[in-house]
Amino acid sequence: MHQPTMRAMRTASRWAAAVALSLLPTTLVGQAAQAAEAAPKIPHQRYVLPSGMEVLLIEDRSTPLVAVDVWYHVGSGDEVPGRSGFAHLFEHMMFQGAKHIGEDVHFDILKKAGASQINGTTNTDRTNYFEQVPSHHLETALWLESDRMGWLLDLLNQKSLDNQREVVRNERRQRYDNVPYGLERFAVWRALYPEGHPYRHLTIGLHQDLERASVGDVRQFFQKWYTPSNATLCLAGDFDSAEGKKLVDKWFGAFPAAPKPQRRTVAAPVLKAPVSELLSDPLAKLERVHWAWHSPASYQAGDAELDLLAHALGNGGTGRLYKRLVHQLQLAQSVAVYQQSAQLSSTFHVVVDLRPGADRAQVLAVLTEELDRVAKEPVGAKELARAVLEVESGFVWGLESLLSRCEVLLGYGHYLGKTDAIEQDLQRYRGATAESVRAVVQQFLRPDRRVEVISVPGGAPAAGTAKPAGGAK
Repeated sequence: MHQPTMRAMRTASRWAAAVALSLLPTTLVGQAAQAAEAAPKIPHQRYVLPSGMEVLLIEDRSTPLVAVDVWYHVGSGDEVPGRSGFAHLFEHMMFQGAKHIGEDVHFDILKKAGASQINGTTNTDRTNYFEQVPSHHLETALWLESDRMGWLLDLLNQKSLDNQREVVRNERRQRYDNVPYGLERFAVWRALYPEGHPYRHLTIGLHQDLERASVGDVRQFFQKWYTPSNATLCLAGDFDSAEGKKLVDKWFGAFPAAPKPQRRTVAAPVLKAPVSELLSDPLAKLERVHWAWHSPASYQAGDAELDLLAHALGNGGTGRLYKRLVHQLQLAQSVAVYQQSAQLSSTFHVVVDLRPGADRAQVLAVLTEELDRVAKEPVGAKELARAVLEVESGFVWGLESLLSRCEVLLGYGHYLGKTDAIEQDLQRYRGATAESVRAVVQQFLRPDRRVEVISVPGGAPAAGTAKPAGGAK
């Protein structure tokens, strides 16, 4: 779940929300779902520098800390064929050093200043860099972010590229290639997205594309995407807004204006027929069934309904699939159901790890039965209320974190073009009905639009069977 909004901030509340709903009489469920209808607020200022860089200020003097969070509006979905993995590679390059900072000292400077949560992340839609510092070191963090935004290329050379390229390739080996079900991850996305679609390859990229990357390629990527006009800076915490603006202007105000790079729009693929593939995974210990479908893009109609459906099906202890497969029939070790939202198109997933000796045919029959059921019968009022409660409570509790507040506003700005969107986001869930959930299921989670990848423990990867190959158009 890529955007840091309601969906991404609810995990901590999963158990408490489920318990709270389970203790309510059915007649009170509707009242619980409608309680506390006032949307929370994140008071903030939003403005744009002459360079085109957007700035968000969230003043909170309660603790002597400031979160600094920069989003560059570029992700792996902006890559072109033959250049997969560039967005993630650049996340690593940004920590390599810049002209005034020096080489490979970014982390050391921040750690000596008492910083925490120092990192960067990349997904299909954006790349972010963040740190939380003691408030008297706010300027240190701004200096570091400013220097790598404006002067990273001064230290870019073949040595630094080779170093970070090997780091990324080793990360792929450790987290994708040589882990249980790594084969499955690649197979699912190959089946969902055709050759040439920017989501076909995972954010980590292909080894061959990373090997081919030259200093010139990396320089060109930076010059196109890492401009101030394609960045948003957020400060949250213990600072005076007027002083914060002065510091931001000091370190970012002199950057020249440049056009914002144009992002591609790519139509969501449509599967022409169901796809089924069997994989022999030498690292897997349990058999796994993974079903996936294309679904509405982030914030589009139906996106929230599928979030709620995922809860109704897969929530630990209460989800329909979880109860049947894990508790009642004891066929599964685990069940995961989720709507993975993204900017160009999203995907809905059902993943079941079978217990040793479990009958796969019986598991598939249960999955088919429960998916058919939610397409024909509306989910229950209690199930829907429980899911909405979890979304809301998780979101509110998540706002305790300074960095989370930045991520919420940055996410709204990126996906919706406005930061005052909490009420709009909440209403997507509050306004969902059992009928609207069923309509989305009928439209998107059709058997003839499904990808199925089954992983079985084995001595060597099998060619598998795919029906049909390619899958999408």
